[in-house]
Amino acid sequence: MRYTTAGESHGRALTAIVSSVPAGIPVSVGDIDADLARRQSGYGRGGRQRIETDRCTILSGVRFGRSIGTPIALTVVNRDWDNWTDVMAVSGEKPEGARLTAPRPGHADLPGVLKIGSDDVRDVLERASARETAARVAAGGIAKAFLRELGVDVVSFVSAIGPVEMTPVVDPSTVDPVAVEESVVRCPDPEATERMKREIDQARADGESLGGVFVVTARRLPPGLGGYAEADARLDTRLAAALMSIPAIKGVEIGDGFALASRRGSDAHDEILFEPGHGFARPTNHAGGVEGGMTNGEPLVVRAAMKPIPTLMRPLASVELDTHAAIDASKERSDVCAVPAAAVVAEAEVAFVLARAFMDKFGCDTLPDIRMAKDAYLSRIRT
Repeated sequence: MRYTTAGESHGRALTAIVSSVPAGIPVSVGDIDADLARRQSGYGRGGRQRIETDRCTILSGVRFGRSIGTPIALTVVNRDWDNWTDVMAVSGEKPEGARLTAPRPGHADLPGVLKIGSDDVRDVLERASARETAARVAAGGIAKAFLRELGVDVVSFVSAIGPVEMTPVVDPSTVDPVAVEESVVRCPDPEATERMKREIDQARADGESLGGVFVVTARRLPPGLGGYAEADARLDTRLAAALMSIPAIKGVEIGDGFALASRRGSDAHDEILFEPGHGFARPTNHAGGVEGGMTNGEPLVVRAAMKPIPTLMRPLASVELDTHAAIDASKERSDVCAVPAAAVVAEAEVAFVLARAFMDKFGCDTLPDIRMAKDAYLSRIRT
């Protein structure tokens, strides 16, 4: 199962096409819209979220609430398009003043125009904008629906915003999703939530932006998803690539990640037990559910670090494209902090990686066959 998206931040709409979808998956537009709303929420979001109310329209591949085994096309309309019809017109002459020539440090602006030979930063930023991730979340709803039918839920929470961190938890996969969604920053720690809000308020007052860290988990994964024999079959390879594809993500770790580098081996690895009737198990999960490029039956735990958003209300120094003169970087309407939203996008990315791994292992034509193959496999490995 794969997706591709099209569309610009201020274009008419965002579109996603999900291919290699098995037949028989229950698909709910309401569930997809709920994820789109979660992506738009979060303390620290900017004015764009007051304009858009993202809703998904399914154009193909679903009949009477179930996938039919053909590509699924989805679209999310940009309501803000009405304010940008001249600047983002598909045809005609470019209006006076429509060019943007002050690239922002930390964004795709400058390397993008150098790459494609443009003299207008907007040719790059419209697609490089994180607005594109709305289409990813819509597409991810298909992968998440597939996984739910196999007993797997993919969830996320925010563990840090700027320098403010929540109290660490021993097992991130046990965090209560309800507590996460009750927090305006999607952090299950109420005291940390308040400190994060204050940090965001201060950053807004200072004309600054904030990054942070989020965690994505998935439970009830069978061992053996992924592979060890080829580099691109390794599940950790795919997870890292998927999460790093999200704008502003600068680091990914699985399980205890970087902390493992400072430990001795006896403190870094998860001992193996056997429980009759259940199978192999681990008393700890330092590996985050992945060993040797494959799931090991423990919950998947992935963390990602997001840098601060490049658009600042007190802009950094830049260089004007035409004259090369010093100039303040451009300002687009932006968020102070979008870490809670990025975590929702990451759920979609992780769901696609896991969906593909399930289909590689158990088949890809129809949900009932995949479910039977999975059940037969689990029965075998329990003995």
